[in-house]
Amino acid sequence: MIPTMPTIIIWYVVRRFLATFAFTIVAMCLLFVIIDLFEHLESFLDHNVSFMGVVWYYVVFLPYMAKLLIPVSSLLAALFSVGRLAASNEITAMKAAGLGFWRFLAPYLVLALCISLGQTWFNGWVVPKANTAKLEIERTELRSAGGPDLNNLRFRDQPTRNVSIGTYNEQTKVAQAVVIEEFGSTQHPRLVWRLEAPRMTWVDDKGWIADSAMKRVYDSTKQTVSWVYNIVMPFTIPHEQIRKLQVTIDELTFDEIPDYLATQRAGGKDTRRQEIDYYAGWAFPYSNIIVVLIAVPFAAVRRKGGMAVNIAAAMITAFAYIVLSEVIKAVGTATSFDVVVVGWSSTIAFACIALLVVFVFRR
Repeated sequence: MIPTMPTIIIWYVVRRFLATFAFTIVAMCLLFVIIDLFEHLESFLDHNVSFMGVVWYYVVFLPYMAKLLIPVSSLLAALFSVGRLAASNEITAMKAAGLGFWRFLAPYLVLALCISLGQTWFNGWVVPKANTAKLEIERTELRSAGGPDLNNLRFRDQPTRNVSIGTYNEQTKVAQAVVIEEFGSTQHPRLVWRLEAPRMTWVDDKGWIADSAMKRVYDSTKQTVSWVYNIVMPFTIPHEQIRKLQVTIDELTFDEIPDYLATQRAGGKDTRRQEIDYYAGWAFPYSNIIVVLIAVPFAAVRRKGGMAVNIAAAMITAFAYIVLSEVIKAVGTATSFDVVVVGWSSTIAFACIALLVVFVFRR
């Protein structure tokens, strides 16, 4: 009969892991805040940002930091908590009582799975909202870009049509310094016509209306210039989407990104790298399971050097995962492999490495 892991031991190792995990992520987040504060302190002072404004800036910045640091904290928590058990010969005592490796590993894997599921929700829905709040502070207080105006907007409305807007006011729905260019063909782009309007206004039941616009028509030998009035502008992106298209992909939740990418593709933009990043974003939280698979059997073996060896192992593991992820993304962007496969490839590859580590180091 295979002995089960007593409940008291399960809670003992769980408390140690969670305590180390919480301490690690809080300590690293505070360290990042201090480093970033020193980097941006001059900017805060130059723009007269209040003390509470600075505090709120870092409150909404913390989720993004945590998103990156959670897997590292899982790795360090596993290395340190298991390393302490090994150093005090508690793992030896558990083995002597008949506790097998997989029984010992099971609570850590359950914890890692719970953290991964929680981080998927956190990364996909909490972090984007926090990023929006952070970027709003940067736009309004740090860059003095307050008000409802958006400046220097560029769109590819269709594969052959580019739209440029100098200034757009979201409240009045008025765009100024508008230029629309039609190139006729994606294979052999040549400027066919160009519309220049001082301003255009969004009318809900009609679309974009310009009081007047200069139209330039080009053929192989000449250019024809004329003025048109009360024209419905050939710009299909509605008022509601302009602001959405101006946000960065980091501000979109996981269920908003597919629509955003579809809109970009409809305008002729190559979104392959963004699609890879999207699926990699789904895969990233499950690196918690992988690092635990690597850390537990590694740290369970007592070594000379103790914690120093564990810290070095954590740094090497984190660096290897980052490098592997970026290399696979770069290669995947330049190839025709399915974006889902590319997005998950680094996680799958690292999972294979983790399983190899388990079978090499388990005792």
